[in-house]
Amino acid sequence: MESVPTIKIHIEKYMRENDLKLQHFSDITGINVGTLSAILKGSRPMSMNQLNQITSVMGLEKGYFYESYGVESFIESAPHWRRLEPYLYECAELGKLDCIQQVITHVTDDRSYIEELFEVAEGFFARGLNEAALILYECVADSEKYQHSERLALCQYRIFLLHKTLNKLINLNAAVKFESYIDKLNEEMQLDALKDLANLYSTMNLWDKVFELAEESIRRTDLQIHLQSLRRKRKPRIAFYPLFTYKAYAILHKAHVSGERRQYIEALEYTDIYEEIVNKVNDPTGEEQELIELFKGWAEGNRYLYKILSGDFEVLNDYLDYLDANHEEISTAFVYIIQAANQYSYNIDYTLNRFKNQINEIRTKKYVKVKRAYNEQASNFRYIRLFYELAKYRLNQNQIDQGIDDLITSLQRCVSSNDDMMCIKCIDLYGKYRDQASKTQEKQYTKLIDKLSVPTFQ
Repeated sequence: MESVPTIKIHIEKYMRENDLKLQHFSDITGINVGTLSAILKGSRPMSMNQLNQITSVMGLEKGYFYESYGVESFIESAPHWRRLEPYLYECAELGKLDCIQQVITHVTDDRSYIEELFEVAEGFFARGLNEAALILYECVADSEKYQHSERLALCQYRIFLLHKTLNKLINLNAAVKFESYIDKLNEEMQLDALKDLANLYSTMNLWDKVFELAEESIRRTDLQIHLQSLRRKRKPRIAFYPLFTYKAYAILHKAHVSGERRQYIEALEYTDIYEEIVNKVNDPTGEEQELIELFKGWAEGNRYLYKILSGDFEVLNDYLDYLDANHEEISTAFVYIIQAANQYSYNIDYTLNRFKNQINEIRTKKYVKVKRAYNEQASNFRYIRLFYELAKYRLNQNQIDQGIDDLITSLQRCVSSNDDMMCIKCIDLYGKYRDQASKTQEKQYTKLIDKLSVPTFQ
């Protein structure tokens, strides 16, 4: 195998081709001539700043030498943390994940760097450098797999948050694997983990599991609130939100489960309970007041929603006025409004016309990754259900062309996210109206079915 030229050879070649003496090269790079001489002789390691300065002077893009630098500095030589840390950050910022993976695989053989790598992973996570963070978390977790430590549990929690896809089976496996680590997390962080797990299970319609996690979250939150009341001095908060939030959110989950089970009286009762919890917060901070208003807004909207789902359409206009002031709720609300209209054979043409611009905006919005994995899954799930329910409504109203277009919109997202259950429902509904589909619609449908028939291995 032909050897790859070292960075030193590239520099010397550049100097020869441009007839540059060492002093001149020192002047234009801003690197001390003695330091530069030692680097070229191999008696002094090069820093990341010096590498970037040299790369820039040579007219090359930043990161051009990062792969070579990684090999020369951390694989062929003994790694030094003072150079490794900035290297990891620079690679993460430029998206050079292969460089990170190559170096980290070698470096984690030496367990002395595990703690530092974990801290860098946390730094990446905080800055949204998620793909780079995932590489480090997985390496640290693999190195610590027999330690049963809080750090291992936290790595597994981060991996759970970062490594989920839109494939429900993969997500279910990730959730089951992570659950065994929850008890090893910090007690407050356990509340975040339970909330994230419940959110994930809700996207899979596993309502018994969501309810179970909500009850566990209430129990653990009550314990933390009690322990906090016994302390003379309040400790710095570790949980992402104030403690009362977790109890209110868990009861909101219970309301959601009751709504999905069509137990609308219980759903309304739970809604009263979580609103009462947030109303009892004394002397709220600015952050707490924002959360209180958020829960009160959810309570107002959900009361309308549960009444409509129980067949009370007299509140529909009030709910639409609420949605006019709370546009972020529209995609969720219309899933259930149209579902109720289908269930009770209620005409909502006026409602759909009033919000047609917002519905079209949702339709044309491409799938976009968002920061929290749950949000992207929930958003995707809402999208599929919205256009499936809308298709059912249009078809029941004999608006065949529009209905089939909506059904294909739903099926497209089902196929791209491997949602087998919703794919089956879409295919079944299309079969009932297939003979009324246009040639264009039939062609779109056939293309999607062809994609389904091709096996994928992940």
